[in-house]
Amino acid sequence: MFQVSRTPAARLLGAAALSAAVLASVCAAHPAAAGPGAPEGDRLTVTVRDAGPGLDGTYELSCHPSTGDHPDPEGACAAVEGDTRWGRDTFAPVPEGSVCTMQYGGPATAHVTGVWAGRPVDTTYDRRDGCEISRWDRMVPLLPDLGGPARS
Repeated sequence: MFQVSRTPAARLLGAAALSAAVLASVCAAHPAAAGPGAPEGDRLTVTVRDAGPGLDGTYELSCHPSTGDHPDPEGACAAVEGDTRWGRDTFAPVPEGSVCTMQYGGPATAHVTGVWAGRPVDTTYDRRDGCEISRWDRMVPLLPDLGGPARS
């Protein structure tokens, strides 16, 4: 059996060691901290249907750096990055019980899969009501601009 030191210096040293261990585990889990040969940046596949001629299709997108066959890789990466907040799912669905306007934004749908900020993404978008239209419009130009409200 060992004796635990109760001196303030020993407690401070223990807290520092624990903090270093936690920081190391967080950094190791972040994609930017991955070793050589690891895929760089975030990667998404976007499949758009029923949005109209020239808008439908499947696009590959990589961010950090922005590349891929998406029509606007820099803008798409900026849109997703701008909606990314620590502790919140960037691609979260509209919360259950939300009060939404009863408007129809058309038949367009999108399916987004891949990895963003080290987390798997597998989500769908549509324009069946005001909440879903707003959710779609937040992701323009990752998703095509279908004439939603003006954005700054």
